[in-house]
Amino acid sequence: MTIKEVAEIAGVSASAVSRYFNGGPLSEDKRKKILKAVKQTGFSPSVSAKIMRTGKSGQIGVIVPHIHSDSFSHIMSGIADRLKETEYIIILGCTDGDREREIEYINAMERNNVEGIILMGTVMTPALKSAIEGCPVPLVVTGQNFPGIPCIYHDDFNAMRELTERMLKKGRRNIAYIGVTEEDEAAGRDRRRGVEAAVNSFEGGKIQFERVVAEFSSESGRLMMEKLLKGGKRPDGVICASDFIALGAMSAIKEAGLGIPEDVSIAGIGDSWADVITRPQLTSVHLYFKQCGTVAVETLINMIDNKGTSIPVRQTMLGYDIMERESL
Repeated sequence: MTIKEVAEIAGVSASAVSRYFNGGPLSEDKRKKILKAVKQTGFSPSVSAKIMRTGKSGQIGVIVPHIHSDSFSHIMSGIADRLKETEYIIILGCTDGDREREIEYINAMERNNVEGIILMGTVMTPALKSAIEGCPVPLVVTGQNFPGIPCIYHDDFNAMRELTERMLKKGRRNIAYIGVTEEDEAAGRDRRRGVEAAVNSFEGGKIQFERVVAEFSSESGRLMMEKLLKGGKRPDGVICASDFIALGAMSAIKEAGLGIPEDVSIAGIGDSWADVITRPQLTSVHLYFKQCGTVAVETLINMIDNKGTSIPVRQTMLGYDIMERESL
């Protein structure tokens, strides 16, 4: 089936069918006739034919480490909503945390003529840096702030600093931080630095501080909390590098027969849907994940539209809100 054959069935010109698929001007009557013919024949123009005709594929590649993550789903929602206003479609690649596969996706999407790539929640390595620098198509990173690379990221440092300050003002003096690997500069390094900055600058008395490292899961949060409770002086305040870690830690605190927040205050970051259904409700930092996806698309489209010209590297830091609930 060709565009010319679809045009004959619809009783319109081939150029009208071409305008239909490329979003060009068309009367409503012709649009309805062509739509009927398309449904009747099941015709779909090939990507390669579109590239030959327009020089564009109309595809945006999105690479995610996990599809089950609450934060990534919100970012994806922002991307999809913003792309609805354009003619671009999404090509999705999930790496399952495999760094080699991440680079393979970048190379594969480039070979398959995507017009731009959004790379979510990554960890910078020499191999990834080389792949990004060598990528001929525009690329935007979300969730990290890498020098010289277009990025949309969050104010992780100040979010955790303010969250910890609120806990200290509640009278907590034995603070524990359940962090994550510092290979992740935002969730690992910047969030840990924010907690420590609040502890080190607090003038309300001597603070005992302990730090452990967990994985991004509730089970790991529970295990690390059990470790903290079996250690020396029991913490009376716990800050967690993610909500899912915090939810696991809450389970361990309850299993130990301790009250939240009577015996131990606890808070996380991410403002997950689960925070308001757990008891007590979890205090958390709201990060603007959906807006992150929207701004990433806007940044990428601007890069695509100005490809071949010199434009400044855009790096956008988004704000946050402290959602103070019962656990603090």
